[in-house]
Amino acid sequence: MKALELIRLFKTKMTEEIYMYDYNRETNKLRLTHKQLGKGMDISIPPILAKYETKKEEAINEVVYTIQETFSAMEKEMAGEIDPTLAVYPVIRSTSFPLKSNEGNRFVTKDHTAETRVYYALDLGNTYRLLDEKMLASWNVRETEIRERALFQVRNLKTNYKTDEVAGNIFYFFNNNDGYDASRILNESLLKEMKKQISGDMTVSVPHQDVMIIGDIRNETGYDVLAQMTMHFFTVGTVPITSLSFIYDKGDLEPIFILAKNRVTKENEDK
Repeated sequence: MKALELIRLFKTKMTEEIYMYDYNRETNKLRLTHKQLGKGMDISIPPILAKYETKKEEAINEVVYTIQETFSAMEKEMAGEIDPTLAVYPVIRSTSFPLKSNEGNRFVTKDHTAETRVYYALDLGNTYRLLDEKMLASWNVRETEIRERALFQVRNLKTNYKTDEVAGNIFYFFNNNDGYDASRILNESLLKEMKKQISGDMTVSVPHQDVMIIGDIRNETGYDVLAQMTMHFFTVGTVPITSLSFIYDKGDLEPIFILAKNRVTKENEDK
């Protein structure tokens, strides 16, 4: 499938009576504007085409659902139906993720690691809205209050996981499909509890928004498995974050670089 074919398919699901389409061939991005709301969003075409190769119609439906829910949230915000006292959660994004909204408003963020940054979102049920400084000002709410509330909420998320063993290494998958699986990396109590049951090196991975993987790496093969696993999840995720994993030790997250069959840490690389 090519870009124009994909856009034609979008038009069958999101009609031009409601949406205005503006495709930029140079950037390979689609600007989709809701005519009634007068608001729009930029959609990168290549990642969707890549997912279509494996997920076919399901990939298209996921994107359409996300778009429609996002515009629905915008409509509620414009109508004053969003209550700032609703649940606020932290969300993890790559450091390459934009710092400002399409309208130019700066998002509320917090530094996390060299690979990841924390954003904050207002939960709206089927979707969420990233918070920016303009929204907080209109609600007369301080950033510190938002951060504290979000951290409290993430600690209350379910901590269910599935376990898999590969070549003597144990992997724990947190995949609750609530939109905040990667956010669980901010739950320090959870990480400390997992550390108690791990006998090898403890790794933490957030390749995309909807999964967190904790590894009990007991041999060198485990690092190869981890590298392949995180890269796979990174490429298929709806919201990719990072294909790198982190060593968790004494409350710190240190990025690790796995090359061939050798483990190379950032610390060692700097030496």
